Amino acid sequence: MVVADITREQVFEWLREVPDPEIPVLSITDLGIVRDVVIGDDVRVALSPTYSGCPATEMIEQSVISALQKHGVVDITIERSLSPPWTTDWISDEGREKLLAYGIAPPEKGGGKRALLDGVRVIACPQCASTDTELISEFGSTACKASYRCVACREPFEYFKCI
Repeated sequence: MVVADITREQVFEWLREVPDPEIPVLSITDLGIVRDVVIGDDVRVALSPTYSGCPATEMIEQSVISALQKHGVVDITIERSLSPPWTTDWISDEGREKLLAYGIAPPEKGGGKRALLDGVRVIACPQCASTDTELISEFGSTACKASYRCVACREPFEYFKCI
């Protein structure tokens, strides 16, 4: 496909189909890590990693290249956009709903990095919505999640930490 025939909106639509490798219910656009798409001599996609040590960063970049190649795009440049740093505030409303439906408590909107420092979090259970929950471990199945348990319904669940 000739780059001149591609629109920015098309590329964003294609990227909505690229899942996050650690939480596949979310797309990379749901996460808000696609910072920009510029069409010029090539298709340039700016991505912000969720944090500097994220092990999925290179896999996401390769998935973006593969998704665009699937649509016939040959000239692709991936840029890592580190400033401003990604925050959980960038997760879309649709992404937050997907997390909840998947059984992961989404991060508090507007909490961002502030929520890491205040030490007090009220996390609602994604199963029964009770706020009578307790932290089991700051570390869940991935570095961006913590393990919780609901005291009301006794179900364990993960919380997507505010970053």
